[in-house]
Amino acid sequence: MFLWIAEQLGFPGILNLIRYITFRAGAATATALFLGLIIGPKFIGWLRVRQGKGQPIRDDGPQSHLAKRGTPTMGGLMILTSVAVAMLLWMDFSNRFLWACLFITVGFGAIGFLDDYDKVKKRSTAGVSGKVRLAAEFIVAGIGCAIILWGVEGQLYIPFYNGPAINLGPFYILFAAFTVVAFGNAVNLTDGLDGLATMPVIIASLAFIVIAYLVGNAVFARYLGIPHVLGVGDLTVLCSAMVGAGLAFLWFNAPPAAVFMGDTGSLALGGALGAIAVATRHEIVLGIIGGLFVVEAMSVIIQVFYFKRTGKRIFRMAPIHHHFEQLGWSEPTVVIRFWIIAFVLAMAGLATLKLR
Repeated sequence: MFLWIAEQLGFPGILNLIRYITFRAGAATATALFLGLIIGPKFIGWLRVRQGKGQPIRDDGPQSHLAKRGTPTMGGLMILTSVAVAMLLWMDFSNRFLWACLFITVGFGAIGFLDDYDKVKKRSTAGVSGKVRLAAEFIVAGIGCAIILWGVEGQLYIPFYNGPAINLGPFYILFAAFTVVAFGNAVNLTDGLDGLATMPVIIASLAFIVIAYLVGNAVFARYLGIPHVLGVGDLTVLCSAMVGAGLAFLWFNAPPAAVFMGDTGSLALGGALGAIAVATRHEIVLGIIGGLFVVEAMSVIIQVFYFKRTGKRIFRMAPIHHHFEQLGWSEPTVVIRFWIIAFVLAMAGLATLKLR
């Protein structure tokens, strides 16, 4: 909105700052952070009243988690509200990449909200049917990715490789949608401990601030040998809003958590990162930067596959953060060590920008 107003006025005086992506990105971070901190206490109180007993806790999970009964969920609504308001204030309304990524973020958040609502209403950890949820996610991701990739060649860029990209043709939209859905669910699986998913999402968002800015700048993209996508630089505003909203949520989600983000937040944030990776043409790099989420998801897949074939478990419990809890690690130890891993992987992902 502010960019549109400044354009109508001809960017006079200090309003000239608004034309710069870097200024709007910083403003989006501050707006989302401030709004999240302001609405947090009242929002959590409202959730506690509406939900009563809070999010259902699995009886077969770590016994230490039983003490968390009564903690409200759907805190992702706080994140979505902060991100949406910050974006509407500071985004470029003419940028289709921003609208497409916002569509996926809000769409995945709505799917997660229905899942959380079903769990709270029925006092069950099952939620919405997995097939129904996946179908809805692929519909939302497919529409969003079609908007992002409209008029774009279906070329998959490989990190650490300076040769030609792999042309996937019309199958690129399917690959893009799969990336968004897979990453949304990977973040969702990671969200099992207080603060565990929030900080890695913030770290990944910070990394994609750099990537989006460089990909959107023709000079930097040519120098680094990465694809240049006109207009994608404005995604730095979305990434920055996610950082601000994530920090505000972490204030209340830090152990012991006053609120859980639930599927509402984890699906939305994971979907947003997947959409941003598609728009910047860095889908594979997302797998490096968000490697922690990939490992969490793979631990579940491996556990289920191996158990169905042999009746035995590889991990004491999946996702893998519960495995370490069962080994005797305290929850804060698991969370902080996983944050360190997320930071190292983000640095490794950013290194691919130059190592070609």
